[in-house]
Amino acid sequence: MLVTHGNLEGIFDGFNMAFNEGFGTVQSLHQTLATKVNSSWATETYAWMDQIPDFREWIGPRLIHQISASGYTIKNRDFEQTISVPRNDFEDDRYGVYAPLFTQMGQSAAQLPDKLLFELLSTAFAAECYDGQSFFDTDHPVKGRDGEETSVSNMQAGAGEPWFLLDTSRFIKPFIYQERRSFGQLVAKNQPQDDNVFNNKEFIYGSDGRGNVGFGLWQLAFGSKADLTQDNYEAARAAMMKVNGDQGRPLGITPTVLVVGPDNDRKGRKILKAATGANGATNESAGSAELIVSPLVR
Repeated sequence: MLVTHGNLEGIFDGFNMAFNEGFGTVQSLHQTLATKVNSSWATETYAWMDQIPDFREWIGPRLIHQISASGYTIKNRDFEQTISVPRNDFEDDRYGVYAPLFTQMGQSAAQLPDKLLFELLSTAFAAECYDGQSFFDTDHPVKGRDGEETSVSNMQAGAGEPWFLLDTSRFIKPFIYQERRSFGQLVAKNQPQDDNVFNNKEFIYGSDGRGNVGFGLWQLAFGSKADLTQDNYEAARAAMMKVNGDQGRPLGITPTVLVVGPDNDRKGRKILKAATGANGATNESAGSAELIVSPLVR
């Protein structure tokens, strides 16, 4: 093949099609677990995190919810993936063998937010959220009806593989995916005058983007390192449903998703999918949440 501008553009169109095919085949879990926020700056501050307002009967003056002066900040990060194709492979008509590589690159770009989210989840028993406590903690401060501060827990202690119960039914979700620039674009340095071609006889293709993940509302999540038994699952579910906001206001939380890693896959399926328990009795937990199994959960 002659290395001409037209031929190079045609090959790029093919690589780009393969990239988009890979990007489009991924069913990203972060779309279920995280609220997507389009970012406009290097960092975004979520000053509203400590407020979960609700409607109330209007008696007397309006009750104005004050936005906190200090908020939870998420800083965008840069990510890239770049590959090179030898010019000789173009001249020898061997460029077709690289199409699967670009399909895989597209899949990796689409899966990156999930990877970031589960990496964050693995730190959630120690990393702080908006209230200064660990995201999964026994001492989240909440004001009771009398205005006095009380401690609320959204975790079970233990030493096993973690599992997580989440309410993903609301627009604001337990986590935030902050996107500054999408990862779904392939760019090329593939002109004969480009330094990489002139000096190294290689065409370079890459994808990059900016974004990050962060913690949303801890009230919508429950973390456990206890054994994933039906009793522990039901205890976690009940604890979430009983969580109140400030002034003792019920939040109406209903868990919708159970997230587990590979070692808890069987236990999760037994709790949520089996029609009967070990003793033959009806499994009352069946269908109470959607099961998400990810090898990225640690």
